[in-house]
Amino acid sequence: MNTSIRKILCLVLALACVFALAACGQKTTSTEPEGSAAAPSEAGAVYTVGIVKFVDHPSLNQIVDNIQKQLDALSAELGVTFDYSVYDGQADATTLNQIGAELVDQGVDIIVPVATPAAQVMKSVTEGTDIPVVFAAVSDPVSAGLVDSMDAPGDAITGTSDSLNTQAILDLMFAADPELDYVGLLYSKSEDASAQPIADAIAYLEAKNVRYIEKTGTSTDEIMSAADALVAEGVGAVFTPTDNTVQSAELAIYEKFLDANIPHYGGADSFALNGAFAGYGVDYAVLGAATADMVADILVNGADPASMAVQTFDNGIATINTDTCAAIGFDLDTIREAFKDLCTQLVETTTAEEFE
Repeated sequence: MNTSIRKILCLVLALACVFALAACGQKTTSTEPEGSAAAPSEAGAVYTVGIVKFVDHPSLNQIVDNIQKQLDALSAELGVTFDYSVYDGQADATTLNQIGAELVDQGVDIIVPVATPAAQVMKSVTEGTDIPVVFAAVSDPVSAGLVDSMDAPGDAITGTSDSLNTQAILDLMFAADPELDYVGLLYSKSEDASAQPIADAIAYLEAKNVRYIEKTGTSTDEIMSAADALVAEGVGAVFTPTDNTVQSAELAIYEKFLDANIPHYGGADSFALNGAFAGYGVDYAVLGAATADMVADILVNGADPASMAVQTFDNGIATINTDTCAAIGFDLDTIREAFKDLCTQLVETTTAEEFE
């Protein structure tokens, strides 16, 4: 082989090596780090959501129903799938911890606890993981130790609050009965969410020089006994904040107050649905939908829960149970007139177990 041919072959081989090396370099280069997940907004993405309600009762069920409805609507709108499962904590810390541990083991994308005790457990079990938490219906997230502040939660947790305007509901109580001079405070000491509203109620009553008595319980049986004690005391009205324990017992106690002509005022419309004279607070259907919107913002848009402000809502809806109103001797038209300027909306209901 002559020198010229050798030179040509060497040149061809050299060029082949260059192209081969270039090709190898292209194979190992990626626009995303190795093992990285798809972008959150990628069409067709599937996100797993664990929804954990503290206990089964109408208000929390209404919230969960509306979270599900809104997630379904957002799935269709955004072209993604929110694969959610609902768990009932049965008002039991052990059960809640077991549910939380199971969700962490499953590696769900997000956990949505409903009510303060569920949120506290879910925050605890997700510490040290990258699973965000979006709570629903937590009355006082700061006092409950869930967030640093309402505007800047400071951790991988945020959500919606159903904080109660205690003065507003007590204003309704005295509008219905200006001569009221003895009030019963019925709540569970085991629920952090009840502490501040009860303190606010005591301050309000003391400022008006109105007598009050506190009765508490941590189970339906204990709440029934507490209700009996309030009837025996001869109180003129009973106030309960957004208390899950009492609400769960409402169907078992409302007739005790009804028979004694004692109006019971609760911090949610579900109290009135279950037989109490009046409920006052946020629209839980709106709260549920807003919670789902926050879930989607985190999962789909990559929003940071640590900097997402906790959402609060207008505490302006009063719900009257018209059956109870008549049974305890109140005139419905008179109550409507007394309440109309003290709330942004007046709703009427009758006694039932669940919202339709």
